[in-house]
Amino acid sequence: MNQAHYKETSTLHRQPRASETQETDKSRHNQQSRRIWIASWMVTAVFILANLPTPLYVFWQQEMGFSNGTLTLVFAAYIVGLLMALLFAGQLSDRFGRKSVLYPGLATAILACLLFATASSVIALVGARFLSGISIGVIVSAGMAAVMDVGGSEQKTTASLAASVAMVLGAGLGPLLAGILAEIIAQPVIPIFTIELVLLISAFLIVGILPKRGMESSQQSEWRLKVPSVPSANRLHLAFGIAVFAPGITATSFVLSLGPSLLSKLLNIKSPLISGITACVMFLAATGIQFMLKKQSVRTNFLIGATATILSMVSIALAVHFSIVLLFVIAAILAGIGQGLGQLGGLTLIGVHVPDHRRAEANAVLNLGGYISAALLPVGTGYLIDITSLAIGATIFTAILSIMAGTAMIFVLTRFQKE
Repeated sequence: MNQAHYKETSTLHRQPRASETQETDKSRHNQQSRRIWIASWMVTAVFILANLPTPLYVFWQQEMGFSNGTLTLVFAAYIVGLLMALLFAGQLSDRFGRKSVLYPGLATAILACLLFATASSVIALVGARFLSGISIGVIVSAGMAAVMDVGGSEQKTTASLAASVAMVLGAGLGPLLAGILAEIIAQPVIPIFTIELVLLISAFLIVGILPKRGMESSQQSEWRLKVPSVPSANRLHLAFGIAVFAPGITATSFVLSLGPSLLSKLLNIKSPLISGITACVMFLAATGIQFMLKKQSVRTNFLIGATATILSMVSIALAVHFSIVLLFVIAAILAGIGQGLGQLGGLTLIGVHVPDHRRAEANAVLNLGGYISAALLPVGTGYLIDITSLAIGATIFTAILSIMAGTAMIFVLTRFQKE
């Protein structure tokens, strides 16, 4: 009887231990998920700055009297700063740790914020956009890699989703915030960038609680600064991501840089709130579509993203030629979907396949590939519009980007299924 009682007692003691282990694992998983989303806030805070000036461009354009070509040049300064940061930030982050790169990047964002708040000339706007581009280059390489680091090997997919969503959410909230304040405040610039300054300070606090990470000792002796690249085994993964992401982000760049002018001059809509809402809706679409399709295969998301970009270009062309505002809004939504799915697919491939010690560098390569076209095509289109007309320039832009997105679709259809 004592033996039976012992067995029964042992069984009763073993079951709670198994249950407690499951509860502990679940609790650890939930805590890690929370840390991932908390870490992603720093990405959101900096990306709010990226598009915060969008509804203010028409205001600055009227105040300073510059052309569409100059407007796209101001936007291009942001891309130049971003590309310069992408060349080195990822590698430095992989070598010296995320924090050593993120702190200077956030300091640059704060400086850009202050310069925007006091800008009284085109030169000041160019400088502010250049500095904000540098900060974005740091955050898309080191910051998004830091979010993936928090996810670890257990939650790669969740971390990739959080990093991608944080980027497009911030990009959408920025113009919405600026558009609302520009509509209700006569002199909105200083209040807008004061709010952003507070958000950037909160991002500093987030960086402070990130885990420390640097390159493994076995790789330190081999390290040197170079043009960003990825291991040969991952080049096709990055090629797929860039092929779909580049047309998508170029489409959203067009809406951000020339959308306010298009709404103002061609469609006779001068409200900064409308341009801010349009940009916000575009990036909210990019955010929502990632949650909706997060369980779909990367290949499916790539194909849907490329299709959305093509449809966006068709909608822009029709909106310009027939002066239909609703079509322009639809085009913005489709552009957001194209960027969001291309970005999610690219980041997922990086998170799953690229080694941890090359992750930030791989993020830099993905964004370099995307932002080069996002800089060149809208800027060229802006000057083409000055020479010809808004309708002609926009039509040529939509044709070129449709060809790019169509080529990406063919590439994914013919090559991705073989991998």
